[in-house]
Amino acid sequence: MSYENYFKKTILMDLDGVLNTYTGDFDENFIPPIKDGAFNFIKNLSADYKVIIFTSRNLLLTSKWIIKNGLDEYIDDVTNIKIPCHMLIDDRCINFRGDYKNLKTRIDSFKVWYKD
Repeated sequence: MSYENYFKKTILMDLDGVLNTYTGDFDENFIPPIKDGAFNFIKNLSADYKVIIFTSRNLLLTSKWIIKNGLDEYIDDVTNIKIPCHMLIDDRCINFRGDYKNLKTRIDSFKVWYKD
């Protein structure tokens, strides 16, 4: 890790449905194409944050996908373990708003963005 990256806050970013065109049809041997705008987003984000990909996919396959899409210069690591981070970006999460009043309702009615 470079000296400048040591002080950057870490963003843990999901792969499927965030960086690629995944829409729910999981194939363990194929990662869908990069999503429009993802390359520039990661490039710009990496200037201020350490970007780590968090995925349940095979890490070698994921690393090859990152290299194929020219993201290896901007991605600091790939993991399938949730590590301490400043923020998590995922298409399957709910932001806890400080109380439990409507949380169960939000969980029950949750839909990923590509199913709206």
